[in-house]
Amino acid sequence: MSDDSQRPIVVKKIKKGGHGGHGGAWKIAFADFMTAMMAFFLLMWLLGSVSKGNLKGIADYFANPVKIASSGGEGTGDATSLIKGGGEDLTQQAGQVKKGEAKRSESAQDRQRLSELKKKFEVLMDEKMQKSSKLAQFRNQLRLDMVAEGLRIQIVDEQNRPMFKSGSSELEQYTRDVLHEIANLLNEVPNSVSLSGHTDAARFSGGERGYSNWELSADRANASRRELLTGGLDPQKVLRVNGFADVIPLDKDNIYDPINRRISIVVLNKAAEDDIRLQAGRAASEPDQTKTGMTVNVPR
Repeated sequence: MSDDSQRPIVVKKIKKGGHGGHGGAWKIAFADFMTAMMAFFLLMWLLGSVSKGNLKGIADYFANPVKIASSGGEGTGDATSLIKGGGEDLTQQAGQVKKGEAKRSESAQDRQRLSELKKKFEVLMDEKMQKSSKLAQFRNQLRLDMVAEGLRIQIVDEQNRPMFKSGSSELEQYTRDVLHEIANLLNEVPNSVSLSGHTDAARFSGGERGYSNWELSADRANASRRELLTGGLDPQKVLRVNGFADVIPLDKDNIYDPINRRISIVVLNKAAEDDIRLQAGRAASEPDQTKTGMTVNVPR
């Protein structure tokens, strides 16, 4: 037998690996998860941006794909509507109407309605003035034009034919007659109206601290509002009454020109009406730090 010194020496080397079975597999799983989440949010965004008609069509497709395939179109709305994509509003199920297209169509109808009102007003006032010599003298004091907010009807002063008694908000009789005719026309359209009063730059003797052009312009606008209501105007149609004193002259070269004394009635389009309501809502929800007679704590 050989001695112990003759035994072979065996050396075991342990080769360390890269974390065994959980090496980079988690990265692939995480990437798949992020891809799935991206697809989910994309689906939610798409569903939120389409019209209700298209959503109904998608639901009907998964419920009965054979019906959609046989009838054609993007959904059952196309199958039940004579005009592809037709429909009266966004809530109906027959036809698909996109939100942007609906707003553009409503805006176009609004412009058309106000344009027709302008023509009708011009024709009516011509007829009235031909029958009445008093109103005929008033012809040059009526001005109609289309502005960004809608149809603007302005009644301006002339040197020898003012709308109001001097320095007051008392209306002349011919001004009352014109406002009554305007009231009848305004009731023929669903649009709201905005009234504003304007003065020339002549100052009251008491200065700005007393009764001034600010109060006078506001009082005249309110007097015109009351006369429109007397003429039959629906009270719910009046959305805003403003007094601008002499800060927006019609004749900027001559701030004392009588035409700067005027009443402006704007038949508002839908966009302007929504904007006024939005501003009024914001003003009502925010604290007013400018009103006199109120104590407001302002952070320093």
